[in-house]
Amino acid sequence: MSIRVTHAHGDHIAVTAPNGTEILRYVYRPDPEAFESRKPYAHPVRTLAGHTVTGYRPSDHRWHKGLQMTASHLSGQNFWGGNCYVHGEGYLRLPERVGSMRHDGFPVFAVEDDRLTVAEELTWVEHGGEEWARELRGLTVHSVDEEAGAWALDWSIRLTNTRAEPLRFGSPTTEGRELAGYTGLQWRGPRDFTGGTAFAPESDADADKLMGSQGPWLAFTTEHDDVDGHSTLVFAHAPENLRARHESHWFVRSEPIPTVAFSWAFFEEFELPPGESFAYRYRVVFADGAWDRERVAAHLEGMPW
Repeated sequence: MSIRVTHAHGDHIAVTAPNGTEILRYVYRPDPEAFESRKPYAHPVRTLAGHTVTGYRPSDHRWHKGLQMTASHLSGQNFWGGNCYVHGEGYLRLPERVGSMRHDGFPVFAVEDDRLTVAEELTWVEHGGEEWARELRGLTVHSVDEEAGAWALDWSIRLTNTRAEPLRFGSPTTEGRELAGYTGLQWRGPRDFTGGTAFAPESDADADKLMGSQGPWLAFTTEHDDVDGHSTLVFAHAPENLRARHESHWFVRSEPIPTVAFSWAFFEEFELPPGESFAYRYRVVFADGAWDRERVAAHLEGMPW
């Protein structure tokens, strides 16, 4: 049996596993709340057993929406959503700084047995309406493995500066807030992931110690409320990411909120000159059960890029 893909045009794409579980809903309709930074997101995302592993508009951060591409500090604009961090003043409500990502189309949309491949064109628009960047996003659902209890989503970005001046990428940490370097592809977990366990290869460090670290992958596991069971998420870099000109670091918290981001500007700002591009590829594995380091490593090794 193969996956089933449903496209509600202008609204979302849904992927259902062979066992009947809807494992992914990618929503690209314009978000009604401009302050939350209108942009596509993936929610709900579920394991094959049907456990929801993304959070949506939590009371602490209404602009956290499942799995989404973000840029918290970009040339004075906020493509993350919500309050903006200003050094010496803290977080301020500055709606005039909140930008958006406009969905422009799907030049590629292909379903083959257990694989969905999508290319999406987007435009990054600053709050006043000026178009700043063009993005080509890739989404691939693959490796749906009922025996392993896992499936994978590959998410890529190629971003091109369409302005006449450089785009400057940063984070709250580059603005002066210690160990708050969030930006880039970000996952927000549901409430029952709070207090979960984060781990990385060749390290016994917990989430606090992994904050700002580097590595090929990071995993996050929790025991669910309501149901008897655990889930594990694995966040992995494509090999070329680790050699990229702009180094990535992990942004990870288990408390007070569960979140992971592939941060491309954790400690240092970088500039993207006019007409130039940068690109990254990521993989997220959604698994049933409390996987350990050895099982994560073995599963990733069995899924070459």
